[in-house]
Amino acid sequence: MEYRQLGDSGVEVSAITFGAWAIGGWMWGGAERKDALEAIRASYDNGVTSIDTAPAYGQGLSEEIIGEALKQLPRDKVQILTKFGLRWDLKKGEFFFNSKDNNDNAIDIYRYAGKESVIEECENCLRRLGTDYIDLFQIHWADPTTPISETMEALAILQEQGKIRAGGVCNYAAAQMEEAAQTYSLASNQVPYSMVLRDIEKELVPYCQDHKKSIIAYSPLQRGLLTGKIRPGHVFGEGDTRAGNRFYTDVNILKINSFLAKIQPLAESKGASLSQLVIAWTIQQPGITVALVGARDASQAIQNARAGEVVLKPEEIMFINDQLSGLQLEEL
Repeated sequence: MEYRQLGDSGVEVSAITFGAWAIGGWMWGGAERKDALEAIRASYDNGVTSIDTAPAYGQGLSEEIIGEALKQLPRDKVQILTKFGLRWDLKKGEFFFNSKDNNDNAIDIYRYAGKESVIEECENCLRRLGTDYIDLFQIHWADPTTPISETMEALAILQEQGKIRAGGVCNYAAAQMEEAAQTYSLASNQVPYSMVLRDIEKELVPYCQDHKKSIIAYSPLQRGLLTGKIRPGHVFGEGDTRAGNRFYTDVNILKINSFLAKIQPLAESKGASLSQLVIAWTIQQPGITVALVGARDASQAIQNARAGEVVLKPEEIMFINDQLSGLQLEEL
């Protein structure tokens, strides 16, 4: 496993990081708690020392499970990445969307990152995680009702207090990062990125490279689509936001599976699965520091970690990119 620094922060993380949204249940169906704990342990034992979570993932449940797992791991060798700025317990800021918690109760999600709220959320995260510091504290989504400078001031305070080692953002555009930089030195930006969703390469990647900021890529497998396991006619469960998304139309699923068939021989030559090849490609792209990958059990966690052993030569990356250049997906 390769370990990489987040920006200039001094925080080093595993290039493949455990994504802990699914184990929190919310919008994903969850995982058995025992399986989730075993997945975290297996990840750590196989070199994945970093875990990315958020209070919103199960309204605290994901963080609580990670806190339980941390009791069996050396805290100084594990990097905890969590977030703030999505409130379900406070109607303040900008209304984001309606949802349901794990008990099927209706909840309203608000984007709010006022200074006092950020500080309060940090205390709640520390309590659920059972730790006295967070390695990377990230705003989950921009809050248009709060000046960016105010949110960044809160991160500066928390870092001065030793409660966080570094601060980052999620889903920020380059211009928002530039504004944040006037108040606080960010370590990273967590954004969606995959073989079939590469829009950040136009502006955000160059900005982050120029300013020595890390990019943490989420959904590198395009929420399962790049595993090759989804077929036309696939029926998504109730509430699954993939239904109706342009990537998951029958036509686009066929096109993507055709592309995957072309790179399958390369995966086999490496002794790797398609998923492992896709993850390896992701962390070897310019400007990409980390790929977040979820796992519900130990076997999935081990498979994800082993993607870190797949080394692609420049000509192999070029081959994959050439195949991608011919992939023309239909718009809805």
